[in-house]
Parts: sequence; structure tokens; C-alpha cells
Amino acid sequence: MSQESLLVISAHVGDFVWRAGGAIALYAGRGHSVTVVCLAYGERGESARYWRQGMDLQQVKEARHAEAEAAAKVLGADLRAFDADDYPLLETPELLDRLVKLYREIRPSIVLTHTGSDPWNRDHETAHSIATQARIIAQAAGYDRGTEVIGAPPVFLFEPHQTEYSGFMPDLLLDITEVWEQKLEAMRCLEGQEHLWDYYTEVATRRGVQAMRNSGPNLGLVTDAKAEAYQRVFPQVARELA
Repeated sequence: MSQESLLVISAHVGDFVWRAGGAIALYAGRGHSVTVVCLAYGERGESARYWRQGMDLQQVKEARHAEAEAAAKVLGADLRAFDADDYPLLETPELLDRLVKLYREIRPSIVLTHTGSDPWNRDHETAHSIATQARIIAQAAGYDRGTEVIGAPPVFLFEPHQTEYSGFMPDLLLDITEVWEQKLEAMRCLEGQEHLWDYYTEVATRRGVQAMRNSGPNLGLVTDAKAEAYQRVFPQVARELA
């Protein structure tokens, strides 16, 4: 088995778990390197429970960091927390450069990130812009001559919260049945967003039903399959149709 390097670029702490936790667990469980970047903690916009408890900004960040660490450990990923501000998350030259350097450090063979359109959460759109722009810059021979350029890793967009409003058209359903309990455990690490545990369980179940209906007989998906949905940014390059 060839060694792959999966890079997951997440706007906030919970995003990588809800949307790509299954993919992360699958790849890590197969011995591949998985790096998760949390650009921000979601401390302002996605931590209402902690604010209601009377925490201040630093305490909220610490709570969300602890959640992210716990979830990443369950999934088998290396966590990189950039601690950029959220609501709004801004694309700055410094943040972009930091991500370019990470691309060149880990040299991903696959990248997962947000959709380019998400009218319900503009931070997700910004994360998409930073993630895809950094990939392009990391390929440029004239940028930061002291480091080696990367190739062209395929980019997959994970499912947004409000799919029908974001122009999301999945063309890959990933069977995560074998690691579902692992993803569920990681979801439960996100105590600040407990209200989403059931929601994303339902999403995984619905996508699992769709995967069963669209899979050939060789996959052997079980009746209670769980799946995650992804959309390719670039065309797949192959020598045969599959």
C-alpha cells in the first residue's frame, strides 16, 4: 500500500468532524498521514453554549481547542490550529502564506475542504478560498524559493450544512460504515455543539442509503451503511472508466 497524505482544511473546530470525520478515520486507520488544519476555533460564531456559561474569549478558545484535540486524537489525525479570528474569518497574506508553507511541508496527495458557496456561513467560503489559493501558490516555482513546489493534489469539497443552498452536487459517496462509531465518538467530543450530534448522524444515514442504491454488487454495503458526500473540484485523471 502506497503512503498517502491527507490534508483537511477546516474553517472552525467542528467542521472537520461533522463533514470529513469518516474520511479522516478511514485514511488514518489504513496507515496514511492525516493533517487537520483548523483556521479558527469558531469561538465567536459557533460556541454559544460556552458564552451562555459565562466564559470569556480566551476560555472559549481553550475549550474549543480541547475539543478539537480530543476529536483529532479519536480520528487519528495531527491537528494544526492556526487560531485566526472567526465571524469574520479573513483571508490575509499572513494566513495564506502560513498555509502555503504547510502544503509544502506535508505535500498532500489529497485535500478536503469547504465548498466555495455557503450563504449560511461566509467563513466557510473564505476557508475554501484560502485552501484552494494556497494549493495554487504552493505549486509556483517562484514563491518561497527555499522550499520545494508541490504537485497537483485532487481537491474534494465536503458537504455543507445547508446543501441545497450551496450548489453542492456530490459526485462521490464515501462508505464510512466501518469507522462510523469512531466518527460518532469524535462528534461527541464537540460538547459545545451537542445539538448537531443527531443532525449529522441523520446526514450520514441518508448518504448511506444513497450509497447503497448507487453501489454495484461488489461493494457489499450493509443495510445500515453510513456515508459522507464529496464533490470534486478538478477532473479525475484515469486510464480506464470506473
